[in-house]
Amino acid sequence: MMDFETARVKMVENQIRTTDVTSHSVLNAFFAVPREAFVPEKSKILAYVDNDIEIAHAEAGKHARFLMEASPLAKLLQLAAITQGDVALEVGAGTGYTSALLSRLAKSVVALECDEGLAEKATNTLAALGCGNVIVVTGELAKGYSTGAPYDLIFINGSVEEVPASLLDQLRDDGRLVVVRGYGNSARATVFVREHGAFSENVFFNASVKPLPGFSKTKEFVF
Repeated sequence: MMDFETARVKMVENQIRTTDVTSHSVLNAFFAVPREAFVPEKSKILAYVDNDIEIAHAEAGKHARFLMEASPLAKLLQLAAITQGDVALEVGAGTGYTSALLSRLAKSVVALECDEGLAEKATNTLAALGCGNVIVVTGELAKGYSTGAPYDLIFINGSVEEVPASLLDQLRDDGRLVVVRGYGNSARATVFVREHGAFSENVFFNASVKPLPGFSKTKEFVF
């Protein structure tokens, strides 16, 4: 039987602290949330490996989905500078692991997922863990969830080619959107901040993470 608690401590000490994550609140969230609860049964033994974990296979019309590797996820959450008063929107909740981390960092979390099967798993697991400040909703990821807007933080849980205006518009003034923009090794962690209706953009570090579906640039016709 695998000792998940020991594996969790090793993950934080060896994968997260070693990549310049120093935020106590972020580290404590990773110590507290059982990552193994959010992966398929057959993958539980891999829950704390230093890699992405597949949580849904690619099927006809559907992309494969992954639970993000712990190190880049922790760096992105630290970059988000989340406070206990923040209302957060997570885009691409998957099975709810990041939702559970955010539940410990923010006041409330709307976890948006496009796959109804993953959304159901997230709802059940988050309820079982007592994450009462998270609501899981289903819908198209690129459209966000305007019903709960405006948000202090929008966290896009995967890489995207572009950030649609429909998401940026759901930020509160002084709110920020954290995203990995681009694909592969050239992708960069980026923070958008809304200030008096305008948006500033700051690029931080390289982060190669799995893409989210529905965020490809619209193809332009050339005449």
